[in-house]
Amino acid sequence: MPDQILVIGSSNTDMVVKAEKLPAPGETVMGGTFLMNPGGKGANQAVAAARLVEASKGGSVTFVAKVGNDIFGKQALDGFEREGINTTYVQTDSDHPSGVALINVDASGENSITVAPGANANLLPEETEAALQSAEPGALVLLQLEIPLPTVEYVVRRASERGLRVILNPAPAQTLPPDLFPHLFLITPNETEAELLTGVRVVDLATAEKAAQKLQEMGVSNVVITLGSKGAYLTTDSQSGQLVETPVVKAIDTTAAGDCFNGALTVALSEGKTLADAVTFACRAASVSVTRMGAQASAPYRHELEPLLSK
Repeated sequence: MPDQILVIGSSNTDMVVKAEKLPAPGETVMGGTFLMNPGGKGANQAVAAARLVEASKGGSVTFVAKVGNDIFGKQALDGFEREGINTTYVQTDSDHPSGVALINVDASGENSITVAPGANANLLPEETEAALQSAEPGALVLLQLEIPLPTVEYVVRRASERGLRVILNPAPAQTLPPDLFPHLFLITPNETEAELLTGVRVVDLATAEKAAQKLQEMGVSNVVITLGSKGAYLTTDSQSGQLVETPVVKAIDTTAAGDCFNGALTVALSEGKTLADAVTFACRAASVSVTRMGAQASAPYRHELEPLLSK
């Protein structure tokens, strides 16, 4: 039976403008197309996981978050429930609005993002405790950094104490307390985040290997450094590093590709796959997501991955 998946993190509404290029400081770019989509790293990862988990075999996804008492918060909750996500621990904050992200996407699929966190910044450590208590030992806890760092630290330590496996996607990039790393089962930075955490500028496989080794020296047993279209570099406590390549696709929007990757990776691990197989599964899910617009809207369903998984 698959282990339970607990995603703790942010929920935003994404205001997206797609245009030919990203605006430079002080520049106005005309001719864009506007979209409004549900987003937030935590919510994106929860939805990605929920679409890929095999509920018929006992898989489940629980989300822990805080939204505002406004139309965006109500729409988010409705969306989570439609995806089959357990929303028991999604709280409504009467004092702060729901989080909002302003996203620009250019013709090649690259993006720039500004976030107003709103209620996400008010998710307190103690408000995660009931969800952590509900998880069975061995369950997977997936975290990001769009909620307060003290809450992240609390969750990591309490989850570790309870025998839960913690996956930290250290995004958006920021420094972390050194004593946090030994409590992690897995860390999944991209090149920028890996450089901030280790001081190693990741530009190729050799530097990815060096950054991964530094993270292991800091106490993390298992490391995955995502490398965009090149795939992901994996090293574990039991095997040397390897590059897991991603399928070649034409990207139209890279928004939330990393979130899709992390949600898919967690699902695969919950089903007992090895880390290498889980990273392969995650790369394939992310490769589908970048061929579509939007954050949660771009996450594939399980049946959409079957043709890729059979190759």
